Amino acid sequence: MQTAADAGDAAARLAAVPAGHRVALVDPRFVGHVHALRLGLTDPRFPAAAVPGALAAQPEARGALMRALRRATAAVGAPVAGPDADADAAPEDRTVPGRIAVALEAEGTAVKRPELGSLTAAVPTDAGARAAAESARDQVDDEAVRLRSAVKAHDGFFTTHGISPYSRYIARWCARRGLTPNQVTTASLITALIAAGAAATGTRGGYVAAGILLLVSFVLDCTDGQLARYSLQYSTMGAWLDATFDRAKEYAYYAGLAIGAVRGGDDVWTLALGAMVLQACRHVVDFSFNEANHDAVANTSPTAALSDKLDSVGWTVWARRMIVLPIGERWAMIAVLTALTTPRVVFYALLVGCSLAACYTTAGRLLRSLTRKARRTDRAARALADLADSGPLAQGVAAVAPGLRGGFTAPVVALLGTLVMIGAALFLPYGSWLTVAAAAVYALLSGLAVARPLKGALDWLVPPFFRAGEYVTILVLAARSDVPHAVPAAFGLVSAVAYHHYDTVYRIRGGTGAPPQWLVRTIGGHEGRTALVAVLAAVLTHTSGFTTALTALAAAVALVVLVESIRFWVSSSAPAVHDEGELA
Repeated sequence: MQTAADAGDAAARLAAVPAGHRVALVDPRFVGHVHALRLGLTDPRFPAAAVPGALAAQPEARGALMRALRRATAAVGAPVAGPDADADAAPEDRTVPGRIAVALEAEGTAVKRPELGSLTAAVPTDAGARAAAESARDQVDDEAVRLRSAVKAHDGFFTTHGISPYSRYIARWCARRGLTPNQVTTASLITALIAAGAAATGTRGGYVAAGILLLVSFVLDCTDGQLARYSLQYSTMGAWLDATFDRAKEYAYYAGLAIGAVRGGDDVWTLALGAMVLQACRHVVDFSFNEANHDAVANTSPTAALSDKLDSVGWTVWARRMIVLPIGERWAMIAVLTALTTPRVVFYALLVGCSLAACYTTAGRLLRSLTRKARRTDRAARALADLADSGPLAQGVAAVAPGLRGGFTAPVVALLGTLVMIGAALFLPYGSWLTVAAAAVYALLSGLAVARPLKGALDWLVPPFFRAGEYVTILVLAARSDVPHAVPAAFGLVSAVAYHHYDTVYRIRGGTGAPPQWLVRTIGGHEGRTALVAVLAAVLTHTSGFTTALTALAAAVALVVLVESIRFWVSSSAPAVHDEGELA
């Protein structure tokens, strides 16, 4: 920390700081909480951030900061402007950091101004104002606010009341010992994998241990985000780990339960894969709906207004959060049922619970979409097209097709293609080349569905229909093959493809767009993979070669997807995607 005599001296001192470092300006008259300064000066996710009396700039905003400082020096002179300067500006914008923040915004550099809630941050200009600011600061416990702010907003009932009351203290314990959120995230993954291994033993002791370890893993899963918010340790690697490990943990646990059940004489691999397919399809419904509507113009709906009204009634908030079976409630149910019952019961409960939750959420989204007066943006249409994951076959059809008109045409065509594909897999003789013909129809209809920009009221349904078409077809063909280990191989294939789809979602959420087109073309797109599995089922009917082919396909997709994903998420262009905590 260095003290500058004036704006010119501040510019000279900042110029001497190495280019790759974050720098900050703090008015010497600042009065406030330390955590208010942390929020404004240490959050790495934004190029520049400010609170009253303080401003921080990341390396990418250093140039704009220096230009603004030099302009301030030239315009105002060396002395710091007094309280009468810029009389029309807000009080916090009359200080040097405040004026520089305004100048940065005028130049086009976004300046994050975090919500401080009950925290104090002020630059008093006289003794009375200083006494008032110090009194306000002393009346609020900085550490209590910091702990409360570490808890994510809008969590489920179980997480809010069963985990967060103590996990926030675990987060503080970790912060004081220098542990990072990434280390806690990794510990959560390892714990879940050990839980999956315990479930795979197929013994009652193993199941009890698995249930306990799964809950411990979830506590750590909550702790990593709380630690990131408590200590403001956000990172691109943390975003990637947090976004992917939850799915890896849950689906690895499903596999562990299935292995344990087989050891006990009960083959539940089909149920395990069905639970994974259902959960993945639920997620893509959420993702697609949100991407279609979050930046829509004139985005109003009577259904949304009713939902907002219900949010003002306490018990309905918790009931609506629990009915969707969020991760906390879901993992608690899985853990308890694992310890007390059998894997088959666990998967039955998952399938029933997730089905009811899917019906509830999807029905609500349909009502909102049908009653909503909104105009979708080009960005939303691009996001839906990326989520559709169309490969060379569908893209080729879309390139030559004129595009079908009509508000509901795209989802209807996508649904028709999905029903044709799944119906053929279910009802045609296994291994029939008619199933391959159905896959060709599926590819044709998939291309027609995306031939025009997806801006219709229900066009967000197109990606979920494609996910269901691909995942369910793989599940059905593997289950009907009567080939040993075909369903576990299909489980691996769907896991690899689902990772690609989740990876796509989090890239779009981070504002960096979908994975590169060469990757989508290389792994075939949803329609290409579906057609390939149909061909494999026809060529390798009732032979072990079908299992081998599914395993090889799963390994190939996983290799290509993981290598490119890791390259992206460890690169400097990767976004930091984190949920915010409650306001202080």
